Amino acid sequence: MSPTEPEGIRRQSTTRRRRTVRLRTLLIWLAVVPTVAMGTQVTVTAQRLLAQSEKLRSDVAAAEQVGAPLYTLMVDMQAERTATAARWAGSDNSEGELRVRREATDLAAAEFRRLAVDPSRSFSEVTRQLEKLAEYRQRADARIGAADSTLAYYSEVIGKVIQVYQQEFSHAEDAELAQASRPVVSMLQATEMVAREDTVLALAGPSGELTFVGYDQFVSALGAQRYLHEALIVPHLTARDQRFYDRVVGSADWQTKTRIESAVLSGHKDIVTGIKLPAEVGGWSSAHANFSVQMTTLNIDLARSVLARGEAKAGELQTEVAWLIGGSAGGLLAVVVVVFFTTRSVLRRLNDLHERTVTVAEETLPDVVARLQRGQSVDPDALPAVTGDRDEVGRISDAFARAVEVSVDGHRRLAAERHGFGLFASGIASRTGNLVSRQLSLTEDLQDTFGHDEALLAELMRADQLTVGMRRQIENLLILAGGEVPDPHTEPMRVADLLREAAAEVEDFRRIERQALDETSVEPSAISQISHLLAELLDNATRFSPPKSKVVIRAELVTDGLSVEIEDRGPRVSPERYEEMNGRLHEAPPYSVLAQNAHRLGLFVVGHLADQLGATVTLRRSVYGGTSAVVILPRQLLVASDPQAPREIEPQPRVLELLPAPTRAPAASVSSEPAVREAAAEPAPATEPAREPEPVVHTSAGLPSRRAKAPVAVATALSAPAPALVPVPVPAARPALPERVPQTHIAEQLREPRAQESVVRPDTATPEEVADAWADYEQGTQTVEEELRRDQP
Repeated sequence: MSPTEPEGIRRQSTTRRRRTVRLRTLLIWLAVVPTVAMGTQVTVTAQRLLAQSEKLRSDVAAAEQVGAPLYTLMVDMQAERTATAARWAGSDNSEGELRVRREATDLAAAEFRRLAVDPSRSFSEVTRQLEKLAEYRQRADARIGAADSTLAYYSEVIGKVIQVYQQEFSHAEDAELAQASRPVVSMLQATEMVAREDTVLALAGPSGELTFVGYDQFVSALGAQRYLHEALIVPHLTARDQRFYDRVVGSADWQTKTRIESAVLSGHKDIVTGIKLPAEVGGWSSAHANFSVQMTTLNIDLARSVLARGEAKAGELQTEVAWLIGGSAGGLLAVVVVVFFTTRSVLRRLNDLHERTVTVAEETLPDVVARLQRGQSVDPDALPAVTGDRDEVGRISDAFARAVEVSVDGHRRLAAERHGFGLFASGIASRTGNLVSRQLSLTEDLQDTFGHDEALLAELMRADQLTVGMRRQIENLLILAGGEVPDPHTEPMRVADLLREAAAEVEDFRRIERQALDETSVEPSAISQISHLLAELLDNATRFSPPKSKVVIRAELVTDGLSVEIEDRGPRVSPERYEEMNGRLHEAPPYSVLAQNAHRLGLFVVGHLADQLGATVTLRRSVYGGTSAVVILPRQLLVASDPQAPREIEPQPRVLELLPAPTRAPAASVSSEPAVREAAAEPAPATEPAREPEPVVHTSAGLPSRRAKAPVAVATALSAPAPALVPVPVPAARPALPERVPQTHIAEQLREPRAQESVVRPDTATPEEVADAWADYEQGTQTVEEELRRDQP
């Protein structure tokens, strides 16, 4: 019962699998990463636009608050510079004009200092230059130094004011506002150039003479203001501002200005000290007073237009930010919705594909394989079909369908090959069975012929036993090939007789002890299969246990049916090995496992028979350290027995055990007679008298007969003279043992008509070959006799 040595536990792999990210997580990340990036970009853009809008509003507020005082300061500084130049030149009423201009400048400077308190803006340069105003006024009053250096201070302060306009109110970060503010700054610069012309002409005084430096300054200022008007002011004016500008330059005062400038350029006279101005310059003062007011109005309008545009631009930026945030939020929401439904759709399709795959792998495919193994047809609609979808999930589904199709085709081919092998094995078993049947018949004939020779009869009985085992192996081949062992029995058989028949199949049957604890019978259709199953287990138990130990087989009724337990004294088997063997016994193993374990055919045969009978076979460790096999036969295979009913003669077990004859026969009979006994008969109760050995039916030659015969009445005294032993009547309480009928327990394929023996041809062997063959025969006979003597108790 212990077929192999214990096997060690397979070491588990310590290689750690790399953790994979779930598809759901990947899809979520694919949505989260662009969403976060888009949200970050929207946030940065919104912050930038809001900062730009805030800057525009701050510039507009600063321009409205500081721009006007700063422009007033610039105009007053220009007027004071002209008045200073006039007084330096000794013009009439210049002192009173200078006093008025200085008061206006002081008021504008004080207002500017009060409002220009923002440290983030570039007002400090103007404030720092204004601190030097008193010093330069004193120098002008005392006429210290040259007039050009004093007038240059005023020009420097005015240049700082224009620079403040360029830095703070030109809106360089916005192209549209920068384009709109460009004419304002250019107009301020052009106004400054005209004011410088006015200062240079005032410095000429009543004499109308200029130094060469003064004349160069006038020419430079004239060229600069004309370039500014033509290149930087007129091209960038709006239609409304252009009309206003045209009215200014078309006025009489502006024409007078232009005529005087041309006269200074072309009508001046060179003198020793410098330049003598023409008489037309006398009309400059009145003309300048008139068109400067118009230019101031134009500058203020341009500045207000820029401020209005800045305010509107700030509002547009805020509106753009609102739309950006709203649109981005809507876009993000749409992305989230699309990703959610897309992810759910993809995961739902993948989940459906997974469920279909699991269903096919765990239910459909095993059922198809089982049907193919049973030789049944398979419905093509039960298998997944190729749909031809072009998306990724559909392609995976089609690939799985193709894989299933290839797998089913492979199993179909394997089933066909297995069926062909079954037919081939059945054919081999049929032919071999014919030979075995012929060998059994030949053995029977030899027993009839040479029954008087006790030694030869023993050898013939051993040959008969080996032939019976050979026939069981042929039936094993038939079972493993997918066939069934046909049962010739037509009547139920008692369990005790069934155990006897199973034990008779084993070569070492003398070591088997039978115990039938309950009176019950087995259905005729299952007798051969049960007997074969028990014979395999008994044969396994005798082969894997010590030669002198007993193998006990006991049967009794249990809740689930009939329990048959076979216990041996074999070596210990590990629990893991028991678990592996029970797994093969509880479920008929596939032929792939059979191919890898060809040396353990007994367990496979038991598993297939148990599967056909609906029985369970369990191997476990016995209390003696060996192995105990427990077979549970279902109640459907049992038939209740009447213990009072007389037993009918069942077919005799396939193996006869040789016993010494109770008495010696006369000289005409053989010297010793074999008799048949039960392999492990229980001892009779002490109160019953000892029974004589049960006689058996003999042939005419005095040999035990194989064929079942009806009981024959014999004389009451065994000592009566007779040529041989005669049958004795069977006691009523213990019917005669069944006799084996040849070819009643073999498979259907083996019960074919015996092939006609070929004609024996004359022996052409040489004397040397005959002598060698006879020597081999004698050597084999001696070996068998030695084995028989060792086997006898």
